[in-house]
Amino acid sequence: MLREAIYHRPKNNFAYAYTKEELHLYVRTKKEDAKEVQLIHGDPYHFEKKSGWQYKKTPMRLSGTDALYDYWFTSVKPPFRRLRYGFELTDGNETIIYGEKGFRDEPTSEDMGFYFAFPFLNGIDVFTPPDWVKDTVWYQIFPERFGNGDPSLNPEGTVPWRSEDPKVDNFFGGDFEGIIEHLDYLVELGITGIYMTPIFKAYSNHKYDTIDYYEIDPQFGDKETFKRLVDTCHDKGIRVMLDAVFNHSGYYFPAFQDVLENGENSIYQDWFHTREFPLKEKPYPNYDTFAFEKSMPKLNTENQEVKDYLLGVARYWVEEFNIDGWRLDVANEVDHQFWREFRSVVKTAKEDAYILGEIWHDSMPWLLGDQFDAVMNYPFTEASLNYFARGKMNAREFSDELTKVLHMYPDNVNEVQFNLLGSHDTPRILTESMEDKNKVKQLFLFQLSFIGTPCIYYGDEIAMTGDHDPGCRKCMIWDEEDQDQEMFSFVQKLIQLRKDIPAFGNHGDFRVLHADPDENTLIYKKSDETTTLLFILNPTKSSQSIPLPKEFQDQKGTDLWSEETLDPSASCTLEPYRFQIIQY
Repeated sequence: MLREAIYHRPKNNFAYAYTKEELHLYVRTKKEDAKEVQLIHGDPYHFEKKSGWQYKKTPMRLSGTDALYDYWFTSVKPPFRRLRYGFELTDGNETIIYGEKGFRDEPTSEDMGFYFAFPFLNGIDVFTPPDWVKDTVWYQIFPERFGNGDPSLNPEGTVPWRSEDPKVDNFFGGDFEGIIEHLDYLVELGITGIYMTPIFKAYSNHKYDTIDYYEIDPQFGDKETFKRLVDTCHDKGIRVMLDAVFNHSGYYFPAFQDVLENGENSIYQDWFHTREFPLKEKPYPNYDTFAFEKSMPKLNTENQEVKDYLLGVARYWVEEFNIDGWRLDVANEVDHQFWREFRSVVKTAKEDAYILGEIWHDSMPWLLGDQFDAVMNYPFTEASLNYFARGKMNAREFSDELTKVLHMYPDNVNEVQFNLLGSHDTPRILTESMEDKNKVKQLFLFQLSFIGTPCIYYGDEIAMTGDHDPGCRKCMIWDEEDQDQEMFSFVQKLIQLRKDIPAFGNHGDFRVLHADPDENTLIYKKSDETTTLLFILNPTKSSQSIPLPKEFQDQKGTDLWSEETLDPSASCTLEPYRFQIIQY
């Protein structure tokens, strides 16, 4: 066996407390190298005089494979919540023991320091995101473009709804009343959570350039209307998550205006990251900003006054308006200590509030239980788009990426990861799919049957198009004759299946059983204690005969989509871009 490829750490995504009693343990080996792996484990204080340390062996199962590695998993419940452990790996010719100090030919009952240690399973250290998130189907709303319910609030220069293409600086008058008017539409679709991009007073149409974090932007309404929106959502079984922009303020934020006016004599000088005075905007700002955007000066979250202000904001909207979560913009550029204090404040105000970070890369440092509950799952997004929409990835490569996605974080993080296909920052999925609606259906099928909490970007369920920002921020289509009702019904049915069958959604184990790199077909299994579902997908232009895994070939099943009973079969024939979901 290639020892250099074998890896484990007794923390993070390789060893963690899943519950107050159960530990999850993973070890990585070279792909197709180890044939069998067993966990050697025991209580660190359990010794017998003659035989030394007492341990037992538990088989580990292959939990996933990517292009380079195999991943092996098991769970254990240490009776006294402490554990010393190692791994016995066999390739058919050689057996080795792997521990914290390296490798041995056989287990040791004398040198306890050889093994990995999980010193004690303290209940307070268990990562416990809000349980309700696991069963939530989110819907992202860009408030300026969802519905104009109160024209009297229209900003100066507002143009009629859908009268022109979106631009970086035009307004269509979307507001809270427009959202309230269409909540029944969301209920009909099956939505149980809405995520709104920023709603606070700002200069732009996107509102990511905040002027006042304690005030609603007047084009959307007032606090009374917002309270009615939240209460109405809750009455209809819909949670509400707001967007917090704490990395930077807007150009017209009063504290930044004071720095512009008074320079180094400003009492707010240390609220920002200034390098010299006077402040200059060209050719690049001489103060830190988001990217190089002069209108978004970066806030100094190490400054106590800034912290007090922003943490007060976080508490205010939870306590006063009963919102259910915060999505945190540019979360990776804010210091970790601020987010630790943020979590404490928010969870004190509402214990089951959902804290979601916008991070596009490996986010393990933010997902240790002391900062975020989850991040926006862009690795899932990119893999799904590359396989189903763009054709840049074959089935085997897609399966490899899914293995990476599922092994990046602990299982209790994966269960609340925010799985999106598109957003206000990306082209719409129908545009990504070259306007092929069959590809979009396969995307929705996969998203709504994967582990995590899915989010639909407004209008994707009725097949809206749109390229990069601002093209992806078109006005919502409310004329039913212009909506794709068939796509709406398709998404609606998937959401209902996710709600009705726990194994379909977030409560089933996920495993890829077939990923053909040549024919490009895919089979994956979702299962729990009572139900097994087989998802068979043909995301190609050709009819395909797809061999079923041997363990299912002699079983009768039910087609969940057509509700037909299926006789035992060795294969499944699917027309182009078709799928079958079989319940056993």
